[in-house]
Amino acid sequence: MKDYYGILEVNEKASQEIIEKAYKILVKKYHPDIYSSVEKREAERKLKDINEAYNILSDSFLRSQYDLELQKERMHTQTSQNIARENNQKYQQQTTNQQQNENIRRNKRKKKKTEYVRNKSNVGTIFGLVDLVKDLWANRPEKTERRKMNQTDWLAVGLTIVALLVIGVILWFIPFTNGWMRQLLFENPIFNFIGGLFS
Repeated sequence: MKDYYGILEVNEKASQEIIEKAYKILVKKYHPDIYSSVEKREAERKLKDINEAYNILSDSFLRSQYDLELQKERMHTQTSQNIARENNQKYQQQTTNQQQNENIRRNKRKKKKTEYVRNKSNVGTIFGLVDLVKDLWANRPEKTERRKMNQTDWLAVGLTIVALLVIGVILWFIPFTNGWMRQLLFENPIFNFIGGLFS
C-alpha cells in the first residue's frame, strides 16, 4: 500500500490547506517540462504518484477510508512482527535449552570418566570394592524403571540351573573330580543343613 502522506511529504494529521500547499510545491518541483529526457521519465512517474496521493488526501471521505486501511495494514504488520519476534525468542530459548542440555551431558560424561580413572586406581583394593558398591547404589534404577521378570528372564534362570546341574553330574562321573564333589556335597555344613531339612 502506497504511503500517500510520505509522497506528499506531509504529516498524517496535516490539514487540507497544508496538503494543498505541499501538492502545489511538489507539482512545480517535479514538472516534466523542466527535466531532460532521462530525468523526465522519473519526474513523470513521481508526478503521477503525487497526483494520485493528492486526489485521495484532498477528498475527506477517501482520506478517512485510506486512513482506516493504513491503520489496518500497520496493525497487521505489527502483529506479524510480534509473531516473528515471539518465534525468534522461542527458537533462541530452544537453542539455549539444547546447549544447556548438551553441557550437562558433557559434564556428566566428564565426571564419569574422572570417576572411572579414580576407580581404576583402586581396582583390587577394599576401597575399590567400596567405590563399586557406592556407584551401584547411586546408579540403581528408580522404582518405576525396575521391571518385573518376564518369560525370557525366567527361561534364562531355568537354563542356568539346568546347566549347573549338568556340569555337576559330569563332574560327579569324572574320577579326578569325584572326590572333590563328594567332599562338597557330604562334608560341607551348608549342604548338610539343606539335606537335614529334607530328611
